Amino acid sequence: MLRLLGTVAVILLALTACSVPAGTGSTSAGRTFVVATSGEPDTLNPILGYGSDGASLIFDGLVARDAGNTLVPALAAELPAVSADGRTVTAKLRTGATFHDGRPLTAADVVFTYTAVLDPAVDSTLRSDLDMLTAVTAPDPSTVVFTLKYAYAPFLQRLTLGIVPAAALRDQDVNRAAFNRAPIGTGPYRVTSWTPGDRLVLAANESWWGGRPANSGVIVAFVADDNGRAQRARAGEFDAVELAPRLATAFPGFSVHKVPTADYRGVMLPMNHPVTGDAAIRRALDAAVDRQAMVTGVLGGAGDPAYGPVPPTSPFHVTTEPAPVDLDAAGWIAGTDGIRVRNGQRAAFALMYPATDSLRKELALAVTADARKAGIEIRPEGLTWEAIEPRMGDDALIMGWGTPYDPDFLSYKLFGSRFAGQGFFNPGGYRSAVVDRALQAGRDDADPEKRKAAYATFQRQLATDAPWVFLTYLQHTYVVRDDVAGVTPRVEAHEHDVANSLWWNIHTWTRR
Repeated sequence: MLRLLGTVAVILLALTACSVPAGTGSTSAGRTFVVATSGEPDTLNPILGYGSDGASLIFDGLVARDAGNTLVPALAAELPAVSADGRTVTAKLRTGATFHDGRPLTAADVVFTYTAVLDPAVDSTLRSDLDMLTAVTAPDPSTVVFTLKYAYAPFLQRLTLGIVPAAALRDQDVNRAAFNRAPIGTGPYRVTSWTPGDRLVLAANESWWGGRPANSGVIVAFVADDNGRAQRARAGEFDAVELAPRLATAFPGFSVHKVPTADYRGVMLPMNHPVTGDAAIRRALDAAVDRQAMVTGVLGGAGDPAYGPVPPTSPFHVTTEPAPVDLDAAGWIAGTDGIRVRNGQRAAFALMYPATDSLRKELALAVTADARKAGIEIRPEGLTWEAIEPRMGDDALIMGWGTPYDPDFLSYKLFGSRFAGQGFFNPGGYRSAVVDRALQAGRDDADPEKRKAAYATFQRQLATDAPWVFLTYLQHTYVVRDDVAGVTPRVEAHEHDVANSLWWNIHTWTRR
């Protein structure tokens, strides 16, 4: 196991110890920061989906987002130019950018990265995000030209994708390349080791085009269990840690940061289930849940009620609060135990949630209690993701998604018919011709008002069909040492583990 420097050894021992010794942790790590998160990426290759929204710490895109999530140049010398018809985007690369192995960045690397995403032989979850792209070319070593089928309004936002070195992956099976676990990027940190289920160790890239990071490196500890992560945080192992809202309390030497997000939690309801497949049941459940009580009780006030996938902070948001449903008229009649029955079928179903996620557990229990009042019986089941995934097409699940960026992001894949049953994208098999047309219109048309109309149609039809019962938007909660300087929260997306977390700008962090 490689280490960043001798002083980091104490941290590594603390992170792997069976018990947490008092006083260990980042206080002995000098200018190295230790952060902890619940999730661990499957890969560190941007082509396969890692850090596609930027802030991956290891890679840079042509553009990045600043503290206000506004696009700024990164590997591009300036924001790429868009042609008058919106179908040609030209990026000029900055000079002097190099990969961690010293190779200079060229336009060929950019072409390779985007071409690999589009390659059907590569298992990239990002391919549908680039449906509009017909060609990527490099007329010279410092120029990249993207040719689009149609004017796609948020295309520049897709250019946050991290760029990989073509020489490291050309003529290899990208899906199985060693690069996926030991990558080479252009970002502020380089990977020195990745111990699955334990930690990712990053060292400062002293040759980064953005200037040498203000610290020596970062250790990202992967601790799936919420309570375990909280316990280790209280023992002083981490400089910054993501915690569930009810576990994120201040303790001596630490402060709580509540970060606004577009990250929602909801109940995904499969269409082929004999109960959740009935629209009346879905709508009744949608109307029955007490979202404000969940925000107050489960989130401790760190969130807002959710009624759809487009957050209230978005200019595309429309209000779609549910109306009460007459289940008697729909043929669901209350039995002697209060649970409704239709044609011998009890209004009962399982609701899965990941057992290590205390927040989703509490939301599942709250939904269960609210559903009972409507005559719907829910059986909450805490499971591993390995047990959950094969059942997603048949059983309800507490899911989380959300993005503060363009509404095309995520929603196109989560609710589009073409993605029905494809893993975590539309796992419940929801299909709607109205939604499909609206989502396609939203990405095909560059006119802002027409896009707003399309996404309004999408949101209203989704509310009518209720394939999900949206519950809450979260505030991501972190506990951070008081001696850490440079923490700059920004509105976060659902995915915020190694990438896009509170430590999106950790290369600027110092100790007071």
